[in-house]
Amino acid sequence: MAGISAKQVKELRDKTSAGMMDCKKALQETDGDMEKASEWLRQKGITSAGKKESRVASEGLVHSYIHTGGRVGVLVEINCETDFVGRHEDFKQLAQDVAMQIAASPNVEYVRIEDIPNEIVESEKSVEMGRDDLGNKPDNIKEKIVQGRIDKRLKELSLVDQPFIKDQNITVAELVKQAVAKLGENIQIRRFSRFILGEGIEKEEVSFADEVAAQTGQK
Repeated sequence: MAGISAKQVKELRDKTSAGMMDCKKALQETDGDMEKASEWLRQKGITSAGKKESRVASEGLVHSYIHTGGRVGVLVEINCETDFVGRHEDFKQLAQDVAMQIAASPNVEYVRIEDIPNEIVESEKSVEMGRDDLGNKPDNIKEKIVQGRIDKRLKELSLVDQPFIKDQNITVAELVKQAVAKLGENIQIRRFSRFILGEGIEKEEVSFADEVAAQTGQK
């Protein structure tokens, strides 16, 4: 029997959303083979998040979060399959965690990479292709470098690809998968809006010297 590491168990859990002990057992039974372990879990009827992704999720809730100080607010819609799960405390906690993640991630603009408009992807590619550090590189190498940079940039814009603020070892997508495994329903983050106090308002900029002059009546 192969020695099973914690890293292998975590990888299988991230892939299948099965419990830690089930993943460990599956790996032990298959001598650490990840594909065979996944198949073993399916044969045993241990539910995975992937099986539920095609099921309709139209219930859930719209959750609001106001960050301390009232300068940042978030509205997020998270869907599940039934009203029963939508009222479950674990589901509400997921919504709170996701809303806090959005508040803490000012660069995030979309739920997932697939939601990013193609024109933004092309714009990013155009910018990267024109960078000076790529000038002397062969085209095939340049393409690989550019694609790597674009992939990184798109992940920065995607909510589900962010490391979870409460546990940097998992992403938001993995957090949702854990909730799916626990609650037994398809769960999807549908959309969100972030509100930042004063955002978009043109503020009059006054220099310190002008402020002093105004206060002393010299202007």
